[in-house]
Amino acid sequence: MAYDITEGRSSEAIAVDIGVTNSASWTNNGIDYDCAVSGIPFLMGINDQHPYERQTVQFRKNQFDSQRDPGEQSLSTWWMRSQSSFHAGYGVKYYDPFANPFSTTLASNSYRFDNSMGVNVFNFGQVSLLNRTSNILATTSAVHLESVQVSGVDKIAMLDSDIKIVDATTSSTLVAHSTAIYSFATDGNNVYYIDGGNVYKKALTGGSSTTLYTSSTSVTSSAMHWVKQRLVASMNNNLYELAGGTGGALPTPVYTHPNTSWVWTDIDEAGPAIYASGYAGTNSAIYMFVLTSTGASAGSMPVLTSGIVAAQLPQGEVIYSLYSHLGTFLVIGTNKGVRVAQVDQATGYLNYGPLLVNTSEPVRGFAARDSYVWFGSAVSNGTTNYSGTWRIDLSDEIDTLRYATAQDVYAESTVGGAFDVAFLGNTNQVAFIANTSGSTSGGSLGLWLTSATELIPTGYIQTGQIRYNTLEGKNFKRVIGRGSFNKGSMDIQTVAQDGTLYEIIQYNPALGAPEVGIATPSGSQDSMGLRFVLNRDSTDNTTGPVFKGYQLKAIPATPRSRMIRVPLFCYDFEEDKYNVVLGYEGRAWEILQQLETLENLGDVVTWQDLRTGETAQALIEEISFTNHTPPDRRLNGFGGLIMLTLRTV
Repeated sequence: MAYDITEGRSSEAIAVDIGVTNSASWTNNGIDYDCAVSGIPFLMGINDQHPYERQTVQFRKNQFDSQRDPGEQSLSTWWMRSQSSFHAGYGVKYYDPFANPFSTTLASNSYRFDNSMGVNVFNFGQVSLLNRTSNILATTSAVHLESVQVSGVDKIAMLDSDIKIVDATTSSTLVAHSTAIYSFATDGNNVYYIDGGNVYKKALTGGSSTTLYTSSTSVTSSAMHWVKQRLVASMNNNLYELAGGTGGALPTPVYTHPNTSWVWTDIDEAGPAIYASGYAGTNSAIYMFVLTSTGASAGSMPVLTSGIVAAQLPQGEVIYSLYSHLGTFLVIGTNKGVRVAQVDQATGYLNYGPLLVNTSEPVRGFAARDSYVWFGSAVSNGTTNYSGTWRIDLSDEIDTLRYATAQDVYAESTVGGAFDVAFLGNTNQVAFIANTSGSTSGGSLGLWLTSATELIPTGYIQTGQIRYNTLEGKNFKRVIGRGSFNKGSMDIQTVAQDGTLYEIIQYNPALGAPEVGIATPSGSQDSMGLRFVLNRDSTDNTTGPVFKGYQLKAIPATPRSRMIRVPLFCYDFEEDKYNVVLGYEGRAWEILQQLETLENLGDVVTWQDLRTGETAQALIEEISFTNHTPPDRRLNGFGGLIMLTLRTV
């Protein structure tokens, strides 16, 4: 109730005469006010015409679907996340935002994942178990493999002190040498090798070795490869083209590196050139040698020009291996990991991309089938490193010179690293050299081969953390996996932000693949991932489940805002519920000015409902003032009702 009385400024009103401070609060003392806004107290003017109102503010935006085809953005209620393929490779920790929002390539984070182990992700639209590997041969110092066929039978040639010929069940020594063999290569029919000073040739079918060249210089390092229908080899810092030797002295080097400490590590061909990699200390580079007919005799093969630096790697990154694929790509293995270079078909110069994988040991060899390139390295489940392989899909460029990559077959029981990799002849069975020490010295070595039919017992794929492109909290509620689960089973696990795994359900032939609720992790989460564990069939080790995708449902856990609309008395003189009169002439105008000043600041204010004890931070959405009293009896008559609208934050 308001009063129009003619009195001077009362002592009770002095407390109202305050500066505007948006964080101030109010405590009743003598006058029983109903509420306060940042320390400005009010009596409420609630009646049937002007009620106190509060309601929830809309917290979901209206969704607009601008795409040609309808999708999850067309749905309401649920926040959705689906994935129908994983072929773009590993490496996504968070799906949102995209790692490269400006990328225009078809493959994107939508088809990527965090990590995997023991599964094939490269078939578009499905994930399945890889084949199992087994240790087929114990070795002592094996570091290099070559795929060969001997009399039409698929084999592997392996340098392990001696040169051995290996198949899936047996091995034989092709070259038993009394001195160390530094390198070897094959042209498909013969094997070539270099010891401490000589170059030899021997047929893969056996027989006697032929000495092609002898050297008066002791060899301490060597690399060799059959490239562009010729044998190119290095001895120390010299690089030679070796053809048709009959046991005499070495020819003049094609190129001698000016640094006598230079070590050539590998040789390969691509496009118009032959490439040789090497290093001295922490400096490493790739040299190219272009074929030319200038100076060659009539009817003879083109000869190699002198070396030109085609690519220089960053300081401290040392090249250990090269692999040419399809004449267009040169895959580079270093002590840091793997890069892919594109070859300029006109000039031979290389444009290499970023590291696809960071490895803990040098990458020493590659093998390829179709568009895929394998290399040996450690594979990890996050806690343990196993000897195994990785696979690159050169047909799927997810960004400039960055290609889809994932862990591939591995040795389940061997903790450590891996060296070279090759296929068993022309089959698709991958072989690799495993080492428990992860280095070229020490540890236990072995040659591992992928089974032709038997699947690995279990494998998994883990998504990146899903956060719907916002850091606001979410309640993850339901998940469903898609695929074929008539053979074997699949476990669905949630992955908390700290990496903790929670079992949700196991799909199997008896249960099928129902949508299931998510109980853990409980409560609001910033993000969550999913792990899908595939288990092969319990009776047939050649079959297992096929996982094709998932759909995850969540709802926002954002705290709700309230819209509060409250009528407030704003008169010069007022009376509280205990009939205590307060005020002075001009008070109403001062109070309204202070409230409007708070509104103009646009900042958060402190709202107190002194009746209920509620205190909240809020924004002033609207102030509406209605003057109800006319000027009268020497008073200006300024006074009335404020309708204050607040939105809590």
